[in-house]
Amino acid sequence: MRDRDGLMKALPFISTPILLVLLIGGWQFAVSVIGVSEFILPAPLDVWNSLLDLLVSGTVWADIWITLYEVLVGFVFALIFGTAIGAILGRVVWLERAVQPALVALQVIPKVAFIPLFVIWFGFGTTSKVIMAAILAFFPIMLNVMLGVRSVDRGHRDVMRGLGASRWATFKNLELPSTLPYIFAGAEVGIVFAVIGAIVGEYLGGSEGLGHLVVRSLNALDAPQLFAVIVLLALMGSLLYAAVTLTKRLTIPWHDSVAGVSP
Repeated sequence: MRDRDGLMKALPFISTPILLVLLIGGWQFAVSVIGVSEFILPAPLDVWNSLLDLLVSGTVWADIWITLYEVLVGFVFALIFGTAIGAILGRVVWLERAVQPALVALQVIPKVAFIPLFVIWFGFGTTSKVIMAAILAFFPIMLNVMLGVRSVDRGHRDVMRGLGASRWATFKNLELPSTLPYIFAGAEVGIVFAVIGAIVGEYLGGSEGLGHLVVRSLNALDAPQLFAVIVLLALMGSLLYAAVTLTKRLTIPWHDSVAGVSP
């Protein structure tokens, strides 16, 4: 059983390199053997060289920090307000039902439609991108927190009250541990959405950042650089997601989503 659990933990470190080799091999096969135009699909080596040029030249680092700032600030705001509002709506049922139509309407509206408004209101700077990242990350966090608050067992809460526990003791020892897994579940989705929000904002209404670098590469018809920026975005998103996952493992190591359940 221990060998199986160890293998399950090591599986991502085994499968990821294999998948990367298969992806790059298929990519190179499509360019070299099938004859796909390098204008459409540049060779992996060209993308690698372009990525090194961007990193060595130093011009891309400013764009990386700008995008990272927008993502992190937007995610923090979404986490704070999403957790607070989700907790309130989870506890006050009548309020959740009263605002549900407005929440649904805001959620189904394509968030891209807000970008021109944010540019008009806040300009082409980082503020509009931070707000865009926060809006996209807000809803999954809020919905998960609301579900987590409502998932607290009423019987356990009644036992705490019967034992004379204060509201703070009930929150600390019952409600918070029961809700934390849902908060982190929303945060894992929210950090990915925050990256998407910041990049889309930069792409459609920005003058700096990795999203704007995508636009510049496209206008220059520089396919290798365009793919290199996409690789940077993938790395950034993966590292941020890994950071949230690591925080979850350190915060709630006792939960099944972290410890795992052996059948």
